Amino acid sequence: MSRRPLIVAAALLLAACTPGNSASDDVAPAGQEAKGSIEFWHFFTDREAKAIDTAIEQFEDAHPDIDVKVTAGQDDAKMLQAISSGKGPDVGLSYSTDIVGKFCSSGAWRDLTPYIERDEVDLSKFPETVRSYTSYHDRRCAMPFLADVYGLYYNKTLLAQAGYSEPPKTMSELADMAKKLTKRSADGTIQVAGFLPLLNFYEHTPQHIVPGWDAKWLTADEKSAIGTDPRWQEMLTWHKDLVDWYGYDNLQKFTAGLGDEWSADNAFHKGKLAMAVDGEYRVAFLTDQAPNVDFGTAPLPVADDRTDRYGAGFVTGNVAGISANSKNPEAAWALIEYLTTETGSIVGLSNAIKNVPTTSDALASPDLRVDEKFQVFLDIFAHPETSTTPPNASGPKYVEMTQEFVNGYLSGANKDLAGGLKDLDARIDQALELGR
Repeated sequence: MSRRPLIVAAALLLAACTPGNSASDDVAPAGQEAKGSIEFWHFFTDREAKAIDTAIEQFEDAHPDIDVKVTAGQDDAKMLQAISSGKGPDVGLSYSTDIVGKFCSSGAWRDLTPYIERDEVDLSKFPETVRSYTSYHDRRCAMPFLADVYGLYYNKTLLAQAGYSEPPKTMSELADMAKKLTKRSADGTIQVAGFLPLLNFYEHTPQHIVPGWDAKWLTADEKSAIGTDPRWQEMLTWHKDLVDWYGYDNLQKFTAGLGDEWSADNAFHKGKLAMAVDGEYRVAFLTDQAPNVDFGTAPLPVADDRTDRYGAGFVTGNVAGISANSKNPEAAWALIEYLTTETGSIVGLSNAIKNVPTTSDALASPDLRVDEKFQVFLDIFAHPETSTTPPNASGPKYVEMTQEFVNGYLSGANKDLAGGLKDLDARIDQALELGR
């Protein structure tokens, strides 16, 4: 599943290594069997971690000379700190495609191109968007593990009570339905929210909603486009109008009483939220934790003047790489190649975790378990307009800075939207230049 970036240690990468010391020239000749021990760190926990354990057991059965030590629950910050200190895993699995530019440009993860070319891995089996978030400039330092695709979850029971049989397709429809679906007590306290317009609640973030407005993050020369693209002002004005309708303080009070996103007390699970932005993995969480919730899934609504984009969305994913200081890069590559290119492994993990497979063979496999709720996300994934955040050497810095500005604007602290976005452009450009 996705984890929003917590890259508090990204700057440590600068001290960790540089592209010149990634040791990618020590690739073994074709046909030489990898052996020995490796460490594998990933971020999954609980049910999902068990699925990873099963995949690793299958890998070890297929590669009896390789022993894998697995450490679960490791976020990107811990991994970056370990790499910078000369330790860390042989193989790391990151939840943040935003960090790939930093991994690649700094050399914290090795360039995988020599391994890919030696073993004749067919990259055309990965969609173009997926290929784009596993490399930066001419350096491919990651392979795609599974993908996360974002759509709209809606509570069919709550929609029916309000007279709706279908989810919204445009932002105007979403706003109108959100208001009609919202239930308040006599004093105005929110009891059930039709939709939460705060752009920092659960998976409703700028990244995940921007494709519906066709707003651009960066220019071709990797400078901020946020202040000059009018779509950003349109998107944020829509959100601010709905925040003001609810009342910012009312929303803060309401969200303070809601359960943790990754627990059984998730607000959508509890019927406190009629519609929500979330990833495909929520299907499995609802099945496991809230089987009595009658829900549907759909593409995210789009701007009223961009109905041609309906069906597209945002895609990100988990990415795997070999640490610069890996003591056994050949065995590390063997594990990555198995997890990211072997159809049986990919399908098994997708069925267990309910993430989207990233190869054409896995997507076409008859063993892939797909119902109508999950199929929605496969369709979004395949849509030609589905996009992701562009990679950058500074990693997620521009996303984090945008998130900070958006939080302030929706709270009312930042009054001048156009001027604030122009200033944000300047600050992002400065940060991106420093990150190069």
